[in-house]
Amino acid sequence: MTEAKSGDTVRIHYTGTLNDGTVFDSSQGRDPLEFTVGSGQIIPGLDKAIPGMSPGEKKSVPVPADEAYGPHHPEGVTQVPRADIPDNIPLEEGTMLQMSTPDGRQVPVTVTELSASEVTIDANHQLAGKDLNFDIELVEIA
Repeated sequence: MTEAKSGDTVRIHYTGTLNDGTVFDSSQGRDPLEFTVGSGQIIPGLDKAIPGMSPGEKKSVPVPADEAYGPHHPEGVTQVPRADIPDNIPLEEGTMLQMSTPDGRQVPVTVTELSASEVTIDANHQLAGKDLNFDIELVEIA
């Protein structure tokens, strides 16, 4: 039977959970995720689990934070004066915003705390610092 190897285009179904069992993403009800093995299109810990799998095979894969979205960097958290945020932008904890860096790049941030005078924003990925678990099924090798 054919086994997936680096450079192959594959399609997988997956469910990603945190250690407490909370589902953070799943392909359930959607088309399988398609990517090229070893190309860096998905997180490293999951990418490394695909070689050697055959179509129809299922497995559970634990992925430590350093092979997923990396550690949570405290320098990615900052306070912004509330007055610096336009009034037409709704602010509540959990709101995702786009901020511009001084060199013009767009960076996604999450509002993590609000006070009367400041808004705390976090530029870390929401899953940074978290160990992840995936149940995967190799659907097809293209």
